[in-house]
Amino acid sequence: MDEVAAETGREELGVIEQNTVLSESGLDSLSFAIVVARLEERLGYDPFSRLPKDQFPHTFSELVATYRREL
Repeated sequence: MDEVAAETGREELGVIEQNTVLSESGLDSLSFAIVVARLEERLGYDPFSRLPKDQFPHTFSELVATYRREL
């Protein structure tokens, strides 16, 4: 996330805690999409394609859990 923040001209994100709300992390929606695309490239899958829209993660810990479910 810090890598994408730097590349997109965002300020350094600081500490991301488990309960950090993704929309308040310092990344905008485009930056978050870049993070997700890179994770898909590196991990070889996109867990969001299988999630109902109402189950998208809102916090950092929910994001991590979304990927862990697929491992």
